[in-house]
Amino acid sequence: KQAEKAVHQKKEQSKTKCRKARRRHINLVAEFNRRQRKNIWLETHIWHAKRFHMVKKWGYCLGDSPTEKCYRACYRAMTNHCLLQDLSYYCCLELTGKENELLKQLARICSIDTGLTFEEACCLSGRFEGSLNLYQADRYPEDMLGPVTFIWKPRGVSENRQLWIWMHPALKQDILRELKAIFQCTEPQDIYIPEPVTTSIQEEKQMDVVLSLGKKRKKEDKEGERAVPVKKIIGDGTRDPFQSYSWISQTTGIVISDRTMEILRYRLIGPLSHSVLTETLKAASLQTV
Repeated sequence: KQAEKAVHQKKEQSKTKCRKARRRHINLVAEFNRRQRKNIWLETHIWHAKRFHMVKKWGYCLGDSPTEKCYRACYRAMTNHCLLQDLSYYCCLELTGKENELLKQLARICSIDTGLTFEEACCLSGRFEGSLNLYQADRYPEDMLGPVTFIWKPRGVSENRQLWIWMHPALKQDILRELKAIFQCTEPQDIYIPEPVTTSIQEEKQMDVVLSLGKKRKKEDKEGERAVPVKKIIGDGTRDPFQSYSWISQTTGIVISDRTMEILRYRLIGPLSHSVLTETLKAASLQTV
């Protein structure tokens, strides 16, 4: 009886992976992808998660307030040095087409009475970024959509111009709907088809080794689905990855593309911001074909 009792009292071994297995790169990325099913992470999420209280807003996981008292350090950086902010959660819409057609339709959703417009010479050349308030088409001063910033790509050989419009994620759907209406962009140009979950031969071997070390290792996540191997997250918190992200107008040829989370955006504040940029970015040599 004592022997049988000892057998039943044996402590069941934990089925969770040890820390060394959890910290393997392939397991880390799979876990990070699983945790981004509802809220997308920015490129700097890991850095912020260790130092900030994180909040879930607008489909993203963002740093809200620091865990340490670093307000003086931030103020010192803004006044004397350089402070960097990650604004990649801001949404970017790209407009491509003939300049005259773009300006003609964009004039319907803004007004010169509020300040700069898309036709401002300094902004049209692509040297400066502009900001303005957008309204529903031909509805100024009523039915305001919200503030945006924009920048034109400098003129090139092609007659088509590119315009990038940045907006808060809470305003994206309304502004995108209005732009599609004024440019008559209804036909999806590119439809995203999710790639099959595939890994390289080396990654598959690593997964087989991990799973063959013991059947007690966890093969499924909390929702009962198979753990996803290394796979890049495509899309953002404001866009369904199964929907099209580019639309074209059959009449004007204007193309509207959703570039959210494809173009990262950072803000530098402080007197040494220019010095940091010049030391970080190196000019590329011109190559002629």
